[in-house]
Amino acid sequence: MDLLRKLEILADAAKYDASCASSGTDKRDSRKGGLGSTEGSGICHAYAPDGRCISLLKILLTNACVFDCAYCINRATSNTPRARFTVDEVVQLTLDFYRRNCIEGLFLSSGIIRDPDYTMEQLIRVVRCLRVDHGFKGYIHLKTIPDADPGLLAEAGLHADRLSINIELPQAASLAALAPEKNFADIHTAMGGLRTRIADAKEAKRGERRIRAPRFAPAGQSTQMIIGADASDDATVLGTSVGLYSGYGMRRVYYSAYSPIPDASVALPPRAPPLVREHRLYQADWLLRFYGFSLDEIVAGGEGGMLDLAIDPKLAWALKNRADFPVDVNRAAREMLLRVPGLGAKTVGRILATRRHRGLRVDDLARLGVRLAPALPFLVALDHRPRMLDGAHLRAQLTPAPVQGSLF
Repeated sequence: MDLLRKLEILADAAKYDASCASSGTDKRDSRKGGLGSTEGSGICHAYAPDGRCISLLKILLTNACVFDCAYCINRATSNTPRARFTVDEVVQLTLDFYRRNCIEGLFLSSGIIRDPDYTMEQLIRVVRCLRVDHGFKGYIHLKTIPDADPGLLAEAGLHADRLSINIELPQAASLAALAPEKNFADIHTAMGGLRTRIADAKEAKRGERRIRAPRFAPAGQSTQMIIGADASDDATVLGTSVGLYSGYGMRRVYYSAYSPIPDASVALPPRAPPLVREHRLYQADWLLRFYGFSLDEIVAGGEGGMLDLAIDPKLAWALKNRADFPVDVNRAAREMLLRVPGLGAKTVGRILATRRHRGLRVDDLARLGVRLAPALPFLVALDHRPRMLDGAHLRAQLTPAPVQGSLF
């Protein structure tokens, strides 16, 4: 099989892995020469939380796999075209795409070849060759194999900027039913090992010999959950995420809506979940991490433990807690302003900085980047006090009208 055909198959197979953002890494010292950078922008494959466009060559080493996970298009019994790169081919592709200014780094994952240790060894050979033999200084995100020997995972972190181990599904029972070759406890154990090594590396850098301290996955670790392949509700999904953030220091938990595959198991749902569910989970995840919301506040009162798909979770909370509003934009604490629909964390920071010098009016809020339509019903400004509509009328006012189809 020629290289172009391999690239076509293995780039397409990698599209199901959502966890390829590159935020959080520190810049590699390039004063001694080398190739590549973790900064800049190019063809966009992912957005970092700080807004940077990150271009990554996102591929699998192979889409052949000895595991037979029911939800995976690359499972052992799937009738799909197979391909496998050699180590040298991945290295050369990465360098060639970089030199053509197409990418800034590499996202590399793989199906399981032979066994987890052999697969992990092949992945490490790629990143070691890039770093050691070619002096590649660009970003590398490596998907690791939880069943692999811990020593292999330890070596992977010396070369990769970010490591990730997919938790796959929100509950252990679901994983046992749909991916019996994988073990929920082993995945958590591997995550815990990475957490410890990442923390130790950061502590060593703060010590007296920080210049000699080896880097270990400076952009941390991430994971991914498939949404809609099992019966887990949003409360369960987000509860699992809360545990991963607090217990394993995850930089990101990614949510990937289940996509039906050919010849699927009868244990899987016949249809994909609505994509807006994935979007609402990301919004709720952001509220949990950066806006001071608790899990109970976000999903309390939700029908069947599910988020409201029609409106975003912050607006849903505000409508349920009308007694806490309106808040005075010139006096309210930061924590309360963060709970106002239409106010983001950066916007709240600008509001707090500006109101030290003068009172804020509606025109000022617009200039500071406030989304006025959702925010004004919940805010008091010098020249504005909202009408106190009940929750149902306010929801109708703020809910976007459905897009009507057209024959033309």
